[in-house]
Amino acid sequence: MPLRRRLAIACASAVALAIVLAAIVVYVVVRSQLLGQVDNELQAQAALAPQLRCSNNQGPASLPASAGGGAPIWQVVTSDGGIACSEGNVPLPFDSRVQSYAAGNGGRPYLEDVNVGGTALRQLTVPVTLNGPFGAVTPAALQLARPLAPVRNVLADLRLVLLLLCAGGIALAACLGRLAAGRVLAPLGEFAQTAEHITDTEDLTSRIQYHADDEVGQLATRFNAMIERLQGSRAALDESVRAQRQLVADASHELRTPITSLRTNIEVLMAGGALSEDDRHRLLADVLEQSEELSALIGDVIELARGDLPITSAEDIRLDRVVAECLTRARRDFPDVRFESSFEPVVVDGVPERLARAINNLLDNAAHHSAAGGLVEVIVNQQGVQVRDHGTGIDPADLPYVFDRFFRGANSRHRQGSGLGLAIVRQVVVQHGGSVEAANAPDGGAVFSLRLPTLSQDHIDPADDEYPVAGHPLPLS
Repeated sequence: MPLRRRLAIACASAVALAIVLAAIVVYVVVRSQLLGQVDNELQAQAALAPQLRCSNNQGPASLPASAGGGAPIWQVVTSDGGIACSEGNVPLPFDSRVQSYAAGNGGRPYLEDVNVGGTALRQLTVPVTLNGPFGAVTPAALQLARPLAPVRNVLADLRLVLLLLCAGGIALAACLGRLAAGRVLAPLGEFAQTAEHITDTEDLTSRIQYHADDEVGQLATRFNAMIERLQGSRAALDESVRAQRQLVADASHELRTPITSLRTNIEVLMAGGALSEDDRHRLLADVLEQSEELSALIGDVIELARGDLPITSAEDIRLDRVVAECLTRARRDFPDVRFESSFEPVVVDGVPERLARAINNLLDNAAHHSAAGGLVEVIVNQQGVQVRDHGTGIDPADLPYVFDRFFRGANSRHRQGSGLGLAIVRQVVVQHGGSVEAANAPDGGAVFSLRLPTLSQDHIDPADDEYPVAGHPLPLS
């Protein structure tokens, strides 16, 4: 069953239940009021006749018309069942209880419904005394009765009115419920259309235009937010796939040259012929160098491909210690370059191996662009890491592209390398929520600034600090 129909039925059922309950309450209250009015009139008249004289068929005193008038049917009976006097020509029932009242045994007046000759009556029985001749007083019972036909006629008309009201109210509730359901569920129809459109066309730019501040509006807002996140994830996935394809294409192009050169040298060595020992050693050295270049290129490509995966093993690490370890390696690999550093204790959330790879690439890049005896300065503080060399700097035309994959600037093309080192730096830093910039220093050389989100100083244990702080350079190796 459609949701719209179910909602309309639910609304109609709720309204129908309310109307029926209200009608029952109204009927019960009106019936009680009408019967109570009859009972009050009977009791008021009975209160006027504690003693009776049944001469000339004169019975109890009558009520005024404003109080409902006297009972149209009444009779006074004695203990033997005889009727001392009566009015209405309708003999009221005489039973043992009435006989007990008539015998003077006393008792409280009581009311009951009786049926005499097909006529429904409301009857009140009370004990009274008859004043006879010569002052004789005898007990008797007074029975007052009023017909219930007027009350029942009113109640019958009321039942008909309430029945029609219930039927009309339920029908109206069903119609209004259907209209309300259509209005309320209209946004859900738009949800379904939007979802169907996205399914058919894979167009994630569609949004639901519904801004009411209610549950449906909140659902529309969350649906739009979900589609927006899905669109962002789709764009990121497409960009990742595009980048991977571009990486494969670029890597294939870059691998072709060393592989071709390596294959040529191997073929020459295999051919043998009149090769001198010096030529053979030169070719073997070329093969070794090309193998190392090929291995480094493959390692960089693997690092770039691995860098697209999300970080799942981040931890709190001391960035200054990671940089210090990288400096130790750089001093060992580049003994002709002077490294000076200034450290502050800094804690970041990240993967030590990945950050170390990025710092090593920055230090290697600075060392490669430094002359023999040149100086490389390294600073670690709350802003991040800064590496500066005093070399030839970066061609201004190359600055926007230095972090692109396989890009080699004008000052680097004569050096061996894959052009992936700085691309790996940017990838690692961005993956850790930071940024990296390259610029030329005013007095010469290049400056690379690596910024990472740092943690509070509360994460630093001064007693466990094994590296110098700012203003105290590490000793040169």
